[in-house]
Amino acid sequence: MKINPCGKIAIVGYNGAGKTTLIKLIMRLYDPDEGEILFDGVNIKEYNVEEYRQKIGTIFQDFRIFAATVRENVLLDFTDGSDEEKIGNALKKSGFEKKLLTLSDGLDKNLTAEFEENGVTLSGGEGQKLAIARVFYKDARLIILDEPSSALDPIAEYHLNNSMLTAAENKSVVFISHRLSTTRIADHIYMLENGRITEEGSHEELLRYGGKYAEMWKVQSGQYVV
Repeated sequence: MKINPCGKIAIVGYNGAGKTTLIKLIMRLYDPDEGEILFDGVNIKEYNVEEYRQKIGTIFQDFRIFAATVRENVLLDFTDGSDEEKIGNALKKSGFEKKLLTLSDGLDKNLTAEFEENGVTLSGGEGQKLAIARVFYKDARLIILDEPSSALDPIAEYHLNNSMLTAAENKSVVFISHRLSTTRIADHIYMLENGRITEEGSHEELLRYGGKYAEMWKVQSGQYVV
């Protein structure tokens, strides 16, 4: 598997196909028994593990919003001397800026009412945008998205992911999605079955191939075509 600079890669497959396992391999939480993963043309095993992981920003579908301020939820670290402009840019790229403007204390607004009576509870979509801002603040070269917007309806997910991918145009992005309306915007798509890559190519190439990806596309698109 090759991860190219500024490339957008989608990983698709049925439940249990190995999508999240592949993400963990890319992150070097463990190494593959065979084959190789190349980042910038270099086997990821050749990078120093800690330095390599610093290049990566990841959002999983089970992200959490903590009982803390907006600022603290973006940094997930000590906030002394934090760069407000950088935090603001991260929130803008993730699409959270509009919500931020409605918060009375801005970046210092407390989220959830767990410890603060006047704390704000975010909607599912707002929470997802805030979680994605963590990746932009880190300014990671490689962004990995493991279905972070799965709780949204298909249209909302499409718009969120399209905005996020546009903001990440100068980075490498690997994302998992069951909804092929999102994966079609990827430069390259990998179809997984039983832990193996069985198909790969662009959206148009995979449709012409007529395999499992084309079958999934036909089933999903049929829900919107009368």
